[in-house]
Amino acid sequence: MRVQFVFQEIWIGLRRNLTMTIALVVTVAIAMALFGTGVLLKMQVDKSNNYWSDKVEVSIYLCNRLSANTNCHKSEPSPGQKAEIKKQLESMPQVAKVTQETAQEAYERAKQQFKDSPGIAGSIQPGDIPDSFRVKLKDPKNFAAVVAQMNSRPGVDQVVNERAILEKFFKILGGLQWAALTIAAIQLIAAVLLVANTIRLSAFNRRRETGIMRLVGASNIYIQLPFVLEGAIAGLVGGVFAAILLSFSKVFLLGRLQKNLQFATPLGWVDVTGVIVASMCFGILLCALASFLTLRRYLKI
Repeated sequence: MRVQFVFQEIWIGLRRNLTMTIALVVTVAIAMALFGTGVLLKMQVDKSNNYWSDKVEVSIYLCNRLSANTNCHKSEPSPGQKAEIKKQLESMPQVAKVTQETAQEAYERAKQQFKDSPGIAGSIQPGDIPDSFRVKLKDPKNFAAVVAQMNSRPGVDQVVNERAILEKFFKILGGLQWAALTIAAIQLIAAVLLVANTIRLSAFNRRRETGIMRLVGASNIYIQLPFVLEGAIAGLVGGVFAAILLSFSKVFLLGRLQKNLQFATPLGWVDVTGVIVASMCFGILLCALASFLTLRRYLKI
């Protein structure tokens, strides 16, 4: 009978405040979805950063007919100059490995890399990417010495530090992450206020029942339980919708990010499921706690 009474009171409370309950569910869903998206972006940044931190290279692009560098004179370096550049690179203490890549090899690698982007792949022509040396550093942070020596070297068009490119990419992802978390924080505040108002109205509408229960000796926990469960159920339903939104974020946001940006390492469904479960639990606890704190003043009436 007690369990039946609790569930009956929960149904009455949700039905009487249906509009505010729907608003609460929507707010919790959006807040949890944005919070989870921010966490997923943070995990994507950390995972990509850890994966690529020891794999980034410095690319030394040699002069060719398309070079904009005035020192190149629109001509390629001679085989002797290429050998000297490679020998100098291998003698540097910062360098772990030097790999030479011809223009044809670079063209084939670019076509393979951008095979899912026909517009980019179709615009690349043989000879557009010059011969280059791909330099693997012992410590990716010690790139300055290599860049300084190679920039002024005859036959060198430009030096590209891939770590700087990755840092810009991670900075963009970090900005998206903090934007999602900031909006989520605002939505969470709105959710807490909605929970407080919903429970306050529910407690006011049932003040006579609460008073009678108090007179017959019902405990505070027994009186509070239906109200707290109302908030928890609203948080659970909002969490379910948030889980659906997070699944869409995985497929359409992170999926396209990984497809279009070749250096983004995949984030698996195991990671996404963990974030979904954590977001749902957080939403339920937040709503239940807000309900409990709101009711404390009404139990003293």
